[in-house]
Amino acid sequence: MGTDFFVHKSSYIDENVTLGERTRVWHFCHISKGASIGENCNIGQNVYIGYDVKIGNNCKIQNNVSVYDGVELEDGVFCGPSCVFTNDLTPRAEYPKGLQGHLKTLLKHGATIGANATIVCGHTIGEYAMVAAGSVVTKDVPPYTLVAGVPAVKIGMVDEKGNIVSREEKK
Repeated sequence: MGTDFFVHKSSYIDENVTLGERTRVWHFCHISKGASIGENCNIGQNVYIGYDVKIGNNCKIQNNVSVYDGVELEDGVFCGPSCVFTNDLTPRAEYPKGLQGHLKTLLKHGATIGANATIVCGHTIGEYAMVAAGSVVTKDVPPYTLVAGVPAVKIGMVDEKGNIVSREEKK
């Protein structure tokens, strides 16, 4: 781990963590063993990064987000405040499956997850796709697609800058 990054004194960084240059880790965060965070990332207050999680360059993870093992963020991903990732479709406290039972979730380059959205594990959010605040994603989201609702459905298309370029007709 280099030295050209910032970690607030209230945060805890486990052993064998990689933090890229110009990355900032704010108050009350915990980054678990084996996690890798790229360059120029901003990790907001009270964020948990799980074991062996990979986060690309130029990502922004807002306050109160837990990125559990099995979740991967490519470059330029935005995670809004209090968005939720899962990693087990059928969890039981008395019968844990362990890491091998967790499903993988991939957020492709430039994807955005809105505040308080939930991403159910085992899905891919495509390049520059956008998940509206409060949505629950239960299936893959294609690139440049805007989804909203519970469960999330396609409501339009967005460009790389996040501009809505088309809207779906209500059925």
